[in-house]
Amino acid sequence: MLGDEAIAQGAIDAGVSGVYAYPGTPSTEIMEYVQLSKEAATLGIHRRWSANEKTAMEAAIGMSYAGKRAMVCFKHVGLNVAADAFVNAAITGVNGGLVVLVADDPSMHSSQNEQDSRNYARFALVPCLEPSNQQEAYEMVGKGFALSEAMNTPVLLRVTTRMAHSRAGVQLVKEKKAQNTMSLPEDPRQFVLLPAIAKRNYKQLLAMQPKMEADSDASPYNKLVKGKANGVGIITTGIAYNYLMEVLGAEKHEYSILKITQYPMPRKLVKEIYDYCSELIVMEEGSPMVEEMLRGYLNEGKKISGRLNGLLPRDGELNPNLVAQALGRPIEEGAPIPELVAGRPPSLCPGCGHRDMYEMLNNVMAEYGQGRVFADIGCYTLGALPPFNAINTCVDMGASITMAKGAADAGLVPAVAVIGDSTFTHSGMTGLLDAVNENSPITVIISDNSTTGMTGGQDSAAFGHLVKICEGLGVDPAHIRLQVPLKKNLKENMAVLKEELEYKGVSVIIPQRECVQTFERRQRAKKAEEKKAKAAQEAAAGKECEK
Repeated sequence: MLGDEAIAQGAIDAGVSGVYAYPGTPSTEIMEYVQLSKEAATLGIHRRWSANEKTAMEAAIGMSYAGKRAMVCFKHVGLNVAADAFVNAAITGVNGGLVVLVADDPSMHSSQNEQDSRNYARFALVPCLEPSNQQEAYEMVGKGFALSEAMNTPVLLRVTTRMAHSRAGVQLVKEKKAQNTMSLPEDPRQFVLLPAIAKRNYKQLLAMQPKMEADSDASPYNKLVKGKANGVGIITTGIAYNYLMEVLGAEKHEYSILKITQYPMPRKLVKEIYDYCSELIVMEEGSPMVEEMLRGYLNEGKKISGRLNGLLPRDGELNPNLVAQALGRPIEEGAPIPELVAGRPPSLCPGCGHRDMYEMLNNVMAEYGQGRVFADIGCYTLGALPPFNAINTCVDMGASITMAKGAADAGLVPAVAVIGDSTFTHSGMTGLLDAVNENSPITVIISDNSTTGMTGGQDSAAFGHLVKICEGLGVDPAHIRLQVPLKKNLKENMAVLKEELEYKGVSVIIPQRECVQTFERRQRAKKAEEKKAKAAQEAAAGKECEK
């Protein structure tokens, strides 16, 4: 199984009643697996995409409130969107078990940053699990639900890109847990975070910390294997443990190794390896969180090396070669890439409607000069690259509209926002409301391909609703303009854009054309259904002939 698939099956086998998510690499395959699972369908597990990560988090809290187990899944920057609900869920506590799956993306393969979500768990004072292989990823979902219910708190399950998207054999449990029956909280005011109640709940959360630390010290997932006395000790976490084992192999070696995959930090085990070894090396995927904590409460003169002192790089993913290099061992490198192989940056698909939208936009904006187009996160972000070079910003989900508004407030008129249909319902609607309330002179282009294209074609919460949403937010219907982005319509579409750029208020242009990838999949599925129906008809006709 992929790590993501193992997590999804682990949730099903652990008695989950609802999975809530917003697509984002590298977490997307978890929800997709549950959606395609016949077992999940039979069990009636909720498995629809949410409008954004915050709504997903809050719906999962609601299911927990009703006594059932819920899992919420998103990538690391999605946790930023859900942070308000996540941090407060640590204060409310849980009723049914609540696991928050976060997939980090070190090296920023498909992300704006490479933040380490373990820091969120530390900040919120909740347990964190970080599997080192696919088997642990599967098991830790069940462990997370049990820990959540035992500690009365959400549990963060953190994976990284390589764990999410690599495969290994997984042994499934023989006895699967049934779903919890619905039951309301014993304390009817547990989830009411008025200051007096929140203060009481926070004291309870603080009182639970020693129990969480004791559970980490006793966890079978945290393991200390001692090597040579007064030798070098290695503390490693999550998938970095896998890299270390790949370098060292199965032979007996001189290093003492502490594997940490459950937090809070197992202080007894950390103190034990610190006292036993002459120096420590810390190998962790992501920020130097463990290394910084060690320097804080084990600053007793022994050398501690890792990402902070340059033994390992401060940014990017770890890999076996970096680990071997840190240990002074030989590294293996493949053949160099021949010079005749040219770099191939990503590009919009041939036939994509975004291409025609950008051709229209570039032609018109040439009259106004550069630096006026604020974009967002989606397939259309590729408009920043050649041949279009059409956009000037891409910061976070929904920022296109609000940044265009802010620039217009500063006097940059006209200002254009480019946002996709799914991103608009994720985080763009509130920015458009701000613009409407001040009648800001901005033009918003909602490039509608009827799907969440960048992450593989998941359902878009905006499908069929965009015009009504814009009207409901107060945009003048006369300035909500629909387009079909095709070459034959280029002059007509340019004329519409020019009109709206001259309008001194909020206007919305919606170029609508289905994503070519989802169109092709839909056509293939249609043909497969027709072929199946024809075969059934022929089989029925054959039986009639036999009669």
